[in-house]
Amino acid sequence: MKFWEINSELEFNEFAIKTFKYQIKKNLIYRSYCEMLKIKNIEHYSQIPYLPIQFFKTHKIKSFVKKEKYIFRSSSINSDSKSEHLIFDILNYKKSFYRCFNKFYGDPKNYIIIGLLPSYLERKDSSLIFMVDGLIKETKNKFSGFYNNEFQKLLSTLNNLKKQKKTTIIIGVSFALLDLIEFKKIKLTNTIIMETGGMKGRRKEIIRKDLHEKLKKGLGVSQIHSEYGMTELLSQAYSKKNGIFECPPWMKVSIRDTTDPLKILSKNSSGAINIIDLANQESCSFIATEDLGRLKSNNTFEVIGRLDESEIRGCNLMVY
Repeated sequence: MKFWEINSELEFNEFAIKTFKYQIKKNLIYRSYCEMLKIKNIEHYSQIPYLPIQFFKTHKIKSFVKKEKYIFRSSSINSDSKSEHLIFDILNYKKSFYRCFNKFYGDPKNYIIIGLLPSYLERKDSSLIFMVDGLIKETKNKFSGFYNNEFQKLLSTLNNLKKQKKTTIIIGVSFALLDLIEFKKIKLTNTIIMETGGMKGRRKEIIRKDLHEKLKKGLGVSQIHSEYGMTELLSQAYSKKNGIFECPPWMKVSIRDTTDPLKILSKNSSGAINIIDLANQESCSFIATEDLGRLKSNNTFEVIGRLDESEIRGCNLMVY
């Protein structure tokens, strides 16, 4: 079975245990961390320890021997402390983001996809740009593409798209979407606005609710969608409204106590987000992030901020 074939809790548990046994054997850093916690055998994925995400900044987190072919780096404001995700087989990432998108939105060919990601577009090692570029190419439409602060050109394109029946998706970093509505307020039709979070130091951080209200008014849409992903993950969660994110079947979220990182909290409790991403076969699938969140029902969750003194990164979502 491949990770993208997981369809049940039982299959997830079996695949997660298999992944844990593989990574504790092949991943030196993760093995050392588990040994420090004196954890060797587990019977259920809920017993698997989560590697602090900071290790991606200080160590090579890899579960393969050969030299990596791809390195994705975080969009850290502090260039000396970027996270690195080492990858040998890029197919895992392609399979993950295509199938994630397909699950929540359907075939990319049914859309025109526009990327408004100027800060990321300047970099060649962004996993977000790799994903959006892949989705854009799948549309096979001449109107799909990236716009680097080219607001007048974008508005002309959007005006032309009103004549087409395909739905348009604009995937944008928060500050660029705000820049767009300051350039000109518009009323869009047949268009999904998907924010990826992050002000990257360009603007003051604001809460998601306020951001979405500004974007809805400025773009004339009823809902703002969101994408939750990061350099250290190969999968994404999506929110279609109200900031409630849903995971694909091979990804799960739990919430840990901020004062006791080994204690998992019950639903509707606030704490730090742990993620199991079974697409991360070549690095580590079990990650303790620096994001704060709240677990809802049916493997859904909301992001409510960042741990105190955590570095502000490009994939940040706004603090409540």
